[in-house]
Amino acid sequence: MLLAQKGIPMRKFLTLIAASLAVALTACGAGSGDAKEKIVVGASPVPHAKILEYVRDNLAADAGLTIEIKEFDDYVQPNSSLSDGSIDANYFQHLPYLEDEIKGKGYKFSHGEGIHIEPYAAFSSKYKAISEIPDGAKIAITNDVSNQYRALKLLETAGLLTGLTEDSSVLSLTPEQNPRGFKFEENQPEVIVQLKDDPAIDVAIINGNFILTAGLTTEGALVVEEVAGNPYANILVWRTDDVKPGVKKLDELLRSEKVKEFIKTTWPSGDLIPAA
Repeated sequence: MLLAQKGIPMRKFLTLIAASLAVALTACGAGSGDAKEKIVVGASPVPHAKILEYVRDNLAADAGLTIEIKEFDDYVQPNSSLSDGSIDANYFQHLPYLEDEIKGKGYKFSHGEGIHIEPYAAFSSKYKAISEIPDGAKIAITNDVSNQYRALKLLETAGLLTGLTEDSSVLSLTPEQNPRGFKFEENQPEVIVQLKDDPAIDVAIINGNFILTAGLTTEGALVVEEVAGNPYANILVWRTDDVKPGVKKLDELLRSEKVKEFIKTTWPSGDLIPAA
């Protein structure tokens, strides 16, 4: 009766309803297809944030992701921020460091496989060869456990220390392990790179990402860490009990051939090497 009163034939009315439903369903389909999952990722500025920028700008859209990058200049905040939910994942650390953080702070984190390796290296503004380092030289070294052992192993490889064990640290070195009487100044990793040119420092052992941040290259180092069999590949880390599907997608993208090629092209000198 109402249709007739409005002058709209039943057949035409039903046709209009069907057309409207088709348009609505098409719109809903388009909207859901275009929806992107947003994830927030903490990272060191170089190289991690640079790699994430490449993924964000070139690979994320096709994977259904929107990536927000939050940069951190130290090694403490990325894990604390992940733990408190401020970010969904972080990309700055290797497995030995993560394991030490979990052991010491009780974090409930999981991780992906290795993405890249940043070789550790020793620099000096006073000496041009490792053979020039005098007895009793003062060496700037990181104060975090996993990387300190890594730095000491680098010195052992160079013939400056000997007989290290897996629990060796600056404080535990014996005269037999440190026969040349080197003195060590411990500090946060982000500070060590600033000590390279300090007149009181003879050698500074610097983390790979801070080498890049400072505009240095391992080509100018006294000694560089071996890459073969290196256990210090950097990884993507997330909360075990709250992992978003997008984080797993990002992990796959970071280990893709396209990202490996980006790393090789961007850092051709070997300061950054894709993990096997």
